[in-house]
Amino acid sequence: MVQKNLPKQIKICVVGTGYVGVVSAVCFAEIGHKVIGVDKDKEKIEKLKKGISPIFEKGLKPLLKKNLKGKNLSFTTDFREGLKDSFLVFNAVGTPPREQRKVDLRCVWEVAEEVGKNLDHYVVFVNKSTVPPGTTEKVEKIIQKNLKTRVDFDVASNPEFLREGSAIKDFLEPDRIVVGVKSKRAEKILREVYKPITKKGHPLIVTDIKNAEMIKYVSNAFLATKLSFINEIANLCESIGTDIKEIIKGLELDKRMGKGYFNPGPGFGGSCLPKDVDGLIHIALDCGINLKVLDAVRDVNEYQRKVAVLKLKKYLPEIFGKTIAIWGLAFKANTDDIRESASLEVIKKLLSEGAKVKCYDPLALENAKNVLNHQNIEFCKDKIEALEGADALILMTEWDEFKKVKPKQIKKYVKIVIDTRNIWDKEKFEKEGLIYEGIGR
Repeated sequence: MVQKNLPKQIKICVVGTGYVGVVSAVCFAEIGHKVIGVDKDKEKIEKLKKGISPIFEKGLKPLLKKNLKGKNLSFTTDFREGLKDSFLVFNAVGTPPREQRKVDLRCVWEVAEEVGKNLDHYVVFVNKSTVPPGTTEKVEKIIQKNLKTRVDFDVASNPEFLREGSAIKDFLEPDRIVVGVKSKRAEKILREVYKPITKKGHPLIVTDIKNAEMIKYVSNAFLATKLSFINEIANLCESIGTDIKEIIKGLELDKRMGKGYFNPGPGFGGSCLPKDVDGLIHIALDCGINLKVLDAVRDVNEYQRKVAVLKLKKYLPEIFGKTIAIWGLAFKANTDDIRESASLEVIKKLLSEGAKVKCYDPLALENAKNVLNHQNIEFCKDKIEALEGADALILMTEWDEFKKVKPKQIKKYVKIVIDTRNIWDKEKFEKEGLIYEGIGR
């Protein structure tokens, strides 16, 4: 049996120390494995060695420091060091969109080449990055082509389903673990790796590699579809005069619908949903198939990013020279991630029409400063500073800090409130004499 050949503490190499890589490395160490993270970025690796994470994720920092101190976790820029004595290599490099919104797999190919050039013992190469079906099979060929000596190895797919803001919980207490393999040997090793999690009752699904790769894309595409659907219905509710919050109550009690992802807003963002919707559309196009539903999902999402400014113009038809307060820059709460953030799109639109912007976010200010460079934007130290001298407030991110704000606190500074997350009570705001606009209400 393969398990007999495995040491009590399995050594895992995680390549790529971005969001997925850091969370995976830390969590694999937390469940008892020996983990080494590999990245070309020397500055990032030096910070990780000191317990400084390149990302903010709730609960990540203490686990990072704990496992560094306990010697379960280490980091290096030396690929050979990472590969040495490892039983598994988890590929967690980025697969960003490139021209025409196709998936950029250059980093995946580069990792495969490095594995081939340096491999001198059996390993399971596992794609944890989101990649189009068929990618892992190509990785196998690249590794084989670059081998310097005859060495056995396996390839597998193990897509991640980590939500920013709850990634640690999602890894350690997953709804499911999906594993795509070609050999029983690889399956047994991956079952052993995840045993500390599966023995607590969390299911592990074994399928073939292409199916595993496809499960990730379809999962994200379906979640994006729910979000665009509810946003479109919310816009219809406003025209009819119904309240989307009441509609959602009726939807979520139906077990066929499933709870979650029925909250209307300014459009979905982040590093996964927009990229994976585009990715699946192009995977289908390469097969000669037009995914009309996903085309519509993308179109609705692009329109939804315009809604906040359209609502604002109902009360401020001319926004040139006006000052608009923006609460929230991250694409969602509990993260500092601003990738594909609807808030940034709204800010750019306001600035392009001559408005001044004062913005605040509990975590994402520094990241936003790196991408927003304009003389008419001011980054504020707190939410009240952002309101001072403003003509209206647009809430873009559903931070708990904002949910606790009372209408009287806002009334002191502005009269117009655009709540793109429906976190406040419409009636209470209007009773205070505020102009309140939600989504679908």
